Amino acid sequence: MGSQNTIDEALSSYDRINDLKAFDEEKTGVKGLVDAETEGIPSIFVRSSKDRSKDFETCDENLSVPIIDIGQVGQSNDRTAEIVKEIFSASKEWGFFQVVNHGIPLNLLKKTIDGTRMFHEQDAETKKEYYSRDFQSKRVMYYSNHDLFNSNAANWRDSLYVNTLHTAGEIDPQELPPICKDVILEYVNHILKFGDHILMLLSMGLGLDPEHLGNLAKGKKGWSFINHYYPACPEPELTLGINGHADNSFITILLQDQIGGLQILHQNKWVNITPVSSALIVNFGNILQIITNDVLKSVYHRVIAKSVGPRTSVAFFFRGNFSSKKIYGPIKELTSKENPPIYRDFTIEEITTYFFSKSLGEFGTDHFKLQHPRDGN
Repeated sequence: MGSQNTIDEALSSYDRINDLKAFDEEKTGVKGLVDAETEGIPSIFVRSSKDRSKDFETCDENLSVPIIDIGQVGQSNDRTAEIVKEIFSASKEWGFFQVVNHGIPLNLLKKTIDGTRMFHEQDAETKKEYYSRDFQSKRVMYYSNHDLFNSNAANWRDSLYVNTLHTAGEIDPQELPPICKDVILEYVNHILKFGDHILMLLSMGLGLDPEHLGNLAKGKKGWSFINHYYPACPEPELTLGINGHADNSFITILLQDQIGGLQILHQNKWVNITPVSSALIVNFGNILQIITNDVLKSVYHRVIAKSVGPRTSVAFFFRGNFSSKKIYGPIKELTSKENPPIYRDFTIEEITTYFFSKSLGEFGTDHFKLQHPRDGN
């Protein structure tokens, strides 16, 4: 797109709102631009020099999040305790870790990546039937950028979204796209069990009853499945796959292919999450940070755009039931007079509505903080 001055001049002069509407009305997403052999990337995806100047440095050191083998959980109390300690240590230091020997068939992981990629690579007219921005009532939808009209620059990705926040974890199989229906149902069945297993180990690490977090967050009370598709980008240095953000979840379980691009913010540097064959990535969302009163923290992460692709990932969010009136807040066992609650109470409906009202990078926990006298507020 030329020099930096030329780029910034172009960004200041174009009609962004009309361009966003035109892109959205096409209903073919970023994949549609690639199929049309668009030269360069449209201005709606270009980050200004001001935004790019705020980027943290990418860490060149040989750093990566811990890889934890949970295959021996349950074989003995001592070995289970050791694994709990590993998970809790990784949780405190990184907020992210990779899990191997998780019990989910490796051929299913491959089928899930391949099957969901096929959704995005099928005929555009077929995909259009699922295109929507109705995040409140639609249970299955396809879109590009949930915050398209709120962000400073659109991200180079399309998404397939399956949402059960209103239906207590139930999904009608007939609503799923036929091309990937069977593999989604099979994967969800396994990942719900795996997620409950991780929540049990986290509960133990927190000194709580093993079922405590599972009773609050387990999948049957509301979950979301999001498949992201990142086509190869002709100008990756000008945009991102996903902006830096924290998740709206208790925990998130991510399956990614081998292309890479995921980074987490660790000690004010971006650290690459190198793909590990057969591994699942676990990270914490803002809901878990609030209810553990900052013992466990959500971590900012992003996906960089790349000139190779497509990259495919599947994120599974344990989020709770949107329609439930249940009140959440810091767990009483984790607070005391010396360590008072940092956050106020909330419902899943409130935190989810707040999430969708913001651009991806703006969603955080500050909105839910209490004001303590010791803070001087």
